[in-house]
Amino acid sequence: MVSSLRDFLVSPSPILSKLNKYATSEGNIQITVTDESSRDSEKKPKHSDKLMRALHNLRDCAIMNICRAVKAGLQIDNDCIQAFLASISNRLYRAEMSDRTKSAVSRWSQLRILVKFLRPDGSKMKPEEIERESTFISTNTILTLGHIAVALKDTPKTVESVLQIFQQRFCSPPSPLDVLIVDQLGCMIMAGCTIIQQEVMSMFIQITILSSSPYGRQEGDEKVKGYRQVSSAVINAFANIAANTQGESEQLELLVRLLELFVQMGLEAKRASDKCSGLLKASSSAGNLGVLIPVIDVLIRRLPVIKDPRPRLLKMFRDFWQYCVVFMFAEETGLWPKEWFEGVCNIATKSPLLISEGHLRSELLHNVALRNDTVSQTELTDLRYSICSWLGNQANVDPLVHKLSFSQCTYLLSVFRLETLRVTHSCDPKAFYGLFTYLEDNVIYKDKSGMWQCIRAVADKTFEKFLEVTAEKEKTEARERELEGHAQFLLVKFNHIHKRIRRVADKYLTGLVDRFPYLLWSGRVLMTMLDILQLLSKSLEMDPHQKAPEFDVPNTPYKLRVKDIMAEREQTVKDFATRSSQILQEALKWAPSTTRSHLIEYLLKFENASEGLFQHSGLALATESVLNYAGYSKTAAVLGSNTLDRRPTCVTTDSSNFTANLSMRSRFMGEISGMRSICKDETLIEILCNKLDDACKQTDSEVCKEAMFRVCALLIAMKELDKRSLHALCWLPVKHFMDRTMKAAVSCWEWLLAARPDSTNEFMCEMAAAWQLTIDMKLGIFREDSSRLDPLAKAEEDILEPNAPNTTPHQIWSKFLTERVEVAKYSSVNQVSIMMSLLNKSLLINVGRNPGLISRHPAAIGPRIRLMCIGLSLLQGEVPINLTSKSVLRERIYATALDYFAGPVIFPTQRGSELREDIIQLISFFMQMHADKKYLSSVIPKGVEEATGEDYTNTNQMTLTSADLAQARKWLITVNSGTATYSKRSTATRKGHNPNDAQIKEYLRKRNLILTLVASTVELFITWHNPLALEELRIPDEDKLTTWRSNTITEKQWKEYARLAWDISPTLAVFFPSRYRSVDALVKEVTRLVRNNPGAVSHIPEALSFLVTTSSIEADAPELAHVLTWAPVSPVNALSYFSRQYPPHPLTAQYAVRALRSYPPEALLLYIPQLVQAVRYDTMGYVVDFIHWAAKMSQLLAHQLLWNMKANTYRDEEATIKDEEIGDQLESLMQDITQSLSGAALNFYKREFDFFGKITNISGEIRIYPKGPERKKACLEALSKIKLQPGCYLPSNPEGIVTDIDYKSGTPMQSAAKAPFLAKFRVKHCGIHELENLGKQTVVDETVSQTSSESALHWQACIFKVGDDVRQDMLALQVIELFKNIFLQTGLELYLVPYRVVATAPGCGVIECVPNSKSRDQIGKQTDINLYQYFIQKYGDEDASHFQTARRNFIISMAAYSVVGFMLQIKDRHNGNIMLDEDGHIIHIDFGFMFESSPGGNLGWEPDIKLTDEMVAIMGGKMEAPPFQWFMQLCVQGYLAVRPYQDAIISLVSLMLDTRLPCFRGQTIKLLRTRFQPQATEREAASYMLGIVQKCYLSWRAKSYDMIQYMQNQIPY
Repeated sequence: MVSSLRDFLVSPSPILSKLNKYATSEGNIQITVTDESSRDSEKKPKHSDKLMRALHNLRDCAIMNICRAVKAGLQIDNDCIQAFLASISNRLYRAEMSDRTKSAVSRWSQLRILVKFLRPDGSKMKPEEIERESTFISTNTILTLGHIAVALKDTPKTVESVLQIFQQRFCSPPSPLDVLIVDQLGCMIMAGCTIIQQEVMSMFIQITILSSSPYGRQEGDEKVKGYRQVSSAVINAFANIAANTQGESEQLELLVRLLELFVQMGLEAKRASDKCSGLLKASSSAGNLGVLIPVIDVLIRRLPVIKDPRPRLLKMFRDFWQYCVVFMFAEETGLWPKEWFEGVCNIATKSPLLISEGHLRSELLHNVALRNDTVSQTELTDLRYSICSWLGNQANVDPLVHKLSFSQCTYLLSVFRLETLRVTHSCDPKAFYGLFTYLEDNVIYKDKSGMWQCIRAVADKTFEKFLEVTAEKEKTEARERELEGHAQFLLVKFNHIHKRIRRVADKYLTGLVDRFPYLLWSGRVLMTMLDILQLLSKSLEMDPHQKAPEFDVPNTPYKLRVKDIMAEREQTVKDFATRSSQILQEALKWAPSTTRSHLIEYLLKFENASEGLFQHSGLALATESVLNYAGYSKTAAVLGSNTLDRRPTCVTTDSSNFTANLSMRSRFMGEISGMRSICKDETLIEILCNKLDDACKQTDSEVCKEAMFRVCALLIAMKELDKRSLHALCWLPVKHFMDRTMKAAVSCWEWLLAARPDSTNEFMCEMAAAWQLTIDMKLGIFREDSSRLDPLAKAEEDILEPNAPNTTPHQIWSKFLTERVEVAKYSSVNQVSIMMSLLNKSLLINVGRNPGLISRHPAAIGPRIRLMCIGLSLLQGEVPINLTSKSVLRERIYATALDYFAGPVIFPTQRGSELREDIIQLISFFMQMHADKKYLSSVIPKGVEEATGEDYTNTNQMTLTSADLAQARKWLITVNSGTATYSKRSTATRKGHNPNDAQIKEYLRKRNLILTLVASTVELFITWHNPLALEELRIPDEDKLTTWRSNTITEKQWKEYARLAWDISPTLAVFFPSRYRSVDALVKEVTRLVRNNPGAVSHIPEALSFLVTTSSIEADAPELAHVLTWAPVSPVNALSYFSRQYPPHPLTAQYAVRALRSYPPEALLLYIPQLVQAVRYDTMGYVVDFIHWAAKMSQLLAHQLLWNMKANTYRDEEATIKDEEIGDQLESLMQDITQSLSGAALNFYKREFDFFGKITNISGEIRIYPKGPERKKACLEALSKIKLQPGCYLPSNPEGIVTDIDYKSGTPMQSAAKAPFLAKFRVKHCGIHELENLGKQTVVDETVSQTSSESALHWQACIFKVGDDVRQDMLALQVIELFKNIFLQTGLELYLVPYRVVATAPGCGVIECVPNSKSRDQIGKQTDINLYQYFIQKYGDEDASHFQTARRNFIISMAAYSVVGFMLQIKDRHNGNIMLDEDGHIIHIDFGFMFESSPGGNLGWEPDIKLTDEMVAIMGGKMEAPPFQWFMQLCVQGYLAVRPYQDAIISLVSLMLDTRLPCFRGQTIKLLRTRFQPQATEREAASYMLGIVQKCYLSWRAKSYDMIQYMQNQIPY
């Protein structure tokens, strides 16, 4: 069997010969690498040719069966193996025909003999066939011998015999078969033939060394030539052996051999390189050395990190790295193959530290590998300079490096390269820890040549590289845990026994925290720090003469060793306590809530432990830090430094929050612990969640708070996170949307995150979903803005107030989100993704939508800005967000910012610290937006040009309308949804222009527009917050905005801004000029845009002013036709189209009438005088028609029209001079109205006018009586004759029915000639609508007055004048009424009493008396004391609460009337015209002199505001007094509040100019407009009004006028 198989292979069989002939090319030998797991010593070649596969399969089968047969023969003959080996080796020698030294004749002669011996019929074979056959036989023979050795390795002498055969044949002479022999020897080693391993490895090493010798040496040695031919095969064998060697000890032994070989080859290379130079030197010397690097790499990959090597291995590694440094294998220079550098990088990850166990300097000095005398001085100098450069040219290190020898330099550079590559490529998170092992090594530490300082420099550079590599890693929880572990390690090293190492640890800890700030407020880090402090404090209690203790640092694998000298221990504790305090201070500064939560958890950890009963330094520092660095409370955080200095720390700090949270957590953890002891968790969850649901239905937030804390405590106590409880905890503040509930919720959330960091992702998802619910439910800042009530058109049911949304819960929530983002963006990609999703759902994609997603009310600006700041923080930070997501988020931020300005200017309703906080947030947003320019380098996502079909507008996961999509296309300039934006730019792209540049410019334009708008808003808010420009109320960084605003914006830029705003949203463009009133270019451009496309803004009443102008009406512009469909403006603005302000035009007239008809009658009652005056300019009859219509629609309106038209028919008080322009027309109108009345309306008219006529006639009846008792008696008699008719009302009060007359109240006034008198009536307040309905009744029930409650009844005193024109008073009180409405709408605490005055006929009218008040004149006559003394007498001392309330009322009314008095220039302010009510309010009456008229022949003697010394005394006595400062603040705020309505007020006055009232003298409108300061900014306007107040302060003109009045009219002062 054996003989047959042998002959089959080596004869060989004809089938094998033919397969070999057709399947192989001449001279090729296939070599394979055999894996140990294979049963065969040769892998099947991966050839596609079927013949080759057949040949291999057949030969492998034969060889396998020979092995089996020989093994079976051992049972019969023990010598059969040797006999077989002898026979087959004989064939090997005969078959070898590769001796090329012989002559051709001799070689062919041998071939013929061989063929005749092997195959008798082979005499006819050709020479090339005979040579191929010979090679095939030799190959089969060598393969058979190798397989026999592997299969029978346990049989004595088998392996040795095969080795001997191979050695005899190897390179004797050299031939291609030597490669196959090397391969088989390698396979034998891998198969476990250990008996020959030493000899074979020595043989391979010898081959490698000799083959690497330089060319030219031993070139005549045939063996060396043969070795060079097989050198690659030997390296391949080494690699195979390295890949298959099993057992760590065997692998380490092989590693030593390979490193020794590397070093030996290095020595040879170094010797050779000394004789060469330049590139030839490196390439010729190190080329053969580098081929071993991949082999070593293969082996070392299979080993763990070598941490404690044997001395021999450590020395080999040190030499290895020195050679790698010398021959530049450790650098990516491009000189060597890339695989070599990659191999060096892998070797670095497993290499041991290059630390010497003996004397380092001596070892390096006697290092045979790299002796100091092997390099020239020039080369050494260059090397030193290179090292200095790599280490950063440090002043304290460079001199030391320049003193190092060559071997020391290479060692230093080896450490540098090794450790840099280790931290760069190692997967071990503790890769940089070895740096401290170098620094702690006694040999290096005590080295006198300064090696420690040099290694320190290497460590610094390596640590910098480590930080860079770590920063590039994905921000996962695993990386977060690793970084926390690094911080713990450095905290331990910070307390090393050597001071120099403590400094290094301190520096690295600082660098780590600077790069990853969230470590400051990491719970693990803080707790480890406090634990270490406690251990250090314990060391102070131990005897220093005993052995220095070592402590196990809790929750870490590290030990803490302390010095044996007490003084040094104390210094270490002091240093660490100082550093720990600084860390806590910074943590509490940047993440106060998170840090406090972790500290509370630390305290709670010891609450029930025995340590809590004794002194614990960690607990002490935690408590001390919270108390010292707790930060300011919510109200104090935004105050100025001067204010804070005046207040004690217990008032301004937030330390109580810490104590309260600690108490709450401790309490509820105790409760839950007790509940769990008697109840299963599942049952407890059910109970507590139900309790939480019940708490939502109650209004008491305290119940909700307790329920939330119990659920939170249960979540923390349970091992597994319960999803239902988490859901309930996150969603409750939405269901119970109150500020106290939200505060409690945030406290619970912070507790949960601190105690259960593993639940962070789940919590963030639930919390984000709860936030989304507030959007869906339109809560807080997401409340839809209802139509803002117009203070110029107040209806009866309207309540004028700021109507601010309930934003406080979102304020609290957004602050929590801000801190969470700061924590998450450094550590967690998942949390960043959740925040991105939340922002995408919260921020807008369009601008100007009504209603918007986020309220445009100033009360909502804080959370709005905070959300945008969060987004910018993510965009501008090192956060792994893809470019598309960044672009979408940036678009949303820009859109949300601009959307706030797509509405009218609204003054903030926030007060004090709330407003200050929002201003600070606005400035912060301004600074972030300003810095966004440098983050716009790339705004187009790669490949987005091709992805035109994707629709990124749905990233907010909400349904968008077609209008939204149209708006979105304007904004999504980087991620279009199917638009052709990029296709339009394709030409530019092909021409070489970067489309990214155009998009960056577009972003910059929007950014600049946002900055411009934000700057104006900041100025408005700052002025409102600090109208007096007090230093203590200044906002940090407000000067930066002032500087930015000082930059000149050209007219061209303003026009570009206007066009950009229009492109974004026409609504935005329309309201843009209202923020920059002084910029004419802006107004002109918006006017042009509106006229070009009126339909885009026809729904905005404020936009009409840009379309309808004097010029457009005169030019009869075609776009005026759009006014017919325009949204209605206020009544006074509509009436202005019938005034001298605009030329008459049918389109504007039609629009004005349509606008007037859109308002209810009660809104028009205020404008009756202007409506009547509009008849003057009604050339086309539109106003007359409207009056007819209005009179039919409302009886009350008809009555007021009749009275006013009657009063305006004549120009004089005696009704002798008819108004030549409208007198006849008014008479005709009155006749038409009265004739149109019928039925109930006619009865109502007769009843009312008969009643009022009789009352008015009393004045005429008593005029004939002399002033005094006779006139009084006549007045009472005349009044007693008046019979009250049911359903009548006072002309001045169309909101109430007169139910009774005080017949004893008739009192003639002081005037002798005109006989006005006063009477009192009991009035039932019923409202205009009810009175209208009453007037429609045919029969009025006389008992109607008896059905009212006491609260609806009141006595009203009225003065009935005859011979006095009260129309001027009506105008003044109209303006006062408007001012009052504006103040209410703005939310200002300003008090006005616009008492009613109605002109009922020429020279006749009704004037309501101010109830519960007396004039300053009366007070003076009754008490003979000044006003301040009167306040003291009536309300008590200044400290009395009644006095303070009265003073407060005095100030808010004084400020209101100061603004009114200045704007209307009201004069004749003697003490008879100033009233004081019971509550301390000051009220001005009698407006006979105003605008351009004043007593004394219009001298204008009086100041703009009356501020006498007695008034100032009530308000503090001096200008610096806080009450007077508040008065000035209110004056400025009131002035600012009315400025936006200046056009309406001017129109109101303009309509009355042609009445020829004495207050109009030609310059009224011009001067009034000047007082509004229309071109001034808010700050300039505030300064202007403040200057007016200061100029009037204690003015001698006011005092002198009072003196004149006293002397002339005996009016006290």
